[in-house]
Amino acid sequence: MLNFTFKNQTEILFGKGQIKKVSDRLPDDARVLLLYGGGSIKKNGIYDQVLTALNGNEVTEFSGVEPNPSYETLIEAVELAREKSVNFILAVGGGSVIDGAKFVAAAVNFDGEPWDILAKGASFYDPLPIGAVLTLPATGSESNGNSVVTKKATSQKLGFSSETVQPQFAVLDPEYTFSLPKKQISNGVVDAFVHVIEQYLTYPVNAPIQDRFAEGILQTLIEEGPKGLANPEDYDVRANIMWSATMALNGLIGRGVPQDWATHMIGHELTALYNLDHAQTLAIVLPALMQVQQEQKKEKILQLGRRVFGLTFTGATEQQAIRETIFAVTQFFEGMGVKTKMSDYDLQGDTLDQAIDRIIDNLDKNGMTKLGEHGDIDLAKTRDILSLAK
Repeated sequence: MLNFTFKNQTEILFGKGQIKKVSDRLPDDARVLLLYGGGSIKKNGIYDQVLTALNGNEVTEFSGVEPNPSYETLIEAVELAREKSVNFILAVGGGSVIDGAKFVAAAVNFDGEPWDILAKGASFYDPLPIGAVLTLPATGSESNGNSVVTKKATSQKLGFSSETVQPQFAVLDPEYTFSLPKKQISNGVVDAFVHVIEQYLTYPVNAPIQDRFAEGILQTLIEEGPKGLANPEDYDVRANIMWSATMALNGLIGRGVPQDWATHMIGHELTALYNLDHAQTLAIVLPALMQVQQEQKKEKILQLGRRVFGLTFTGATEQQAIRETIFAVTQFFEGMGVKTKMSDYDLQGDTLDQAIDRIIDNLDKNGMTKLGEHGDIDLAKTRDILSLAK
């Protein structure tokens, strides 16, 4: 096991009615920026519950944070936060809204071009504190310090990470997910699954606790994901999916083990260029990446097949067993309704080869030329991965 430090500062308020506890977690003089997305929270009743919880506090609203939040929209929120002198951000939504809140929190007191926080890793000071009310379990953003933002003007999707912008608390009420469209349920399960894979599917370092935790999350998602599609208002199912997505990326299973994240970095370019859903890009890239990197990952791929998917590999060669495991991953994604080939999606008039060229160019521009746990996924290997994913 590798050396590590671990601290998670987010207080989780899990279960029915936990929104009532929000007011006790706010500063006495809270001037709250209420950040949310397209307005679905006004249709399903969550908005009214949040306002009731904020009763007595000064509230400024900012709506319209997109899936894959854009820099252009978030800068408007930064300007509003400065104008209203807010001192707390409450993000109500999924990972995109919470990611957006982290960027706004970092940018409000930043002296300079805020994009530099993402593009140049610029230091920032005195970020605003954040709370989260989760409505779409997927990214784990409610209990980590990661944020990813897309700049439409340059077709770049970049991230930053700092524990200083990690939410102080997060409300996780499974009932808030009952009204999600099936597509978002599917995306959320696939997203959480790949988050675990990025921390698990590398090489062994004698970390059985992390492996077993990761395998438990993966198995839960495999078992509960289809149930979530079939019975979206089953509280226990929704609770298990919600907690799985949080545990997938709250830092616990990734401590003391190597991590990959190449699937995410390549997938980000598909989103930046073609506006594909984040989970869709992960489903496209991961099976092909597993195939290209099978020699480096073979021990953990075989472990994934045996322990998570219950494959026996009777009479199979090692290569056949690896193929069987990759097929199981692909079938899980497809069974959740998330397609696994670039040709399944709208590439806005580009041919598959043109799309691959553009993705490679963007990766090069953004310095993503040595990806993976070994740093051995260069642009040539990335091209191989994308060619397999056509």
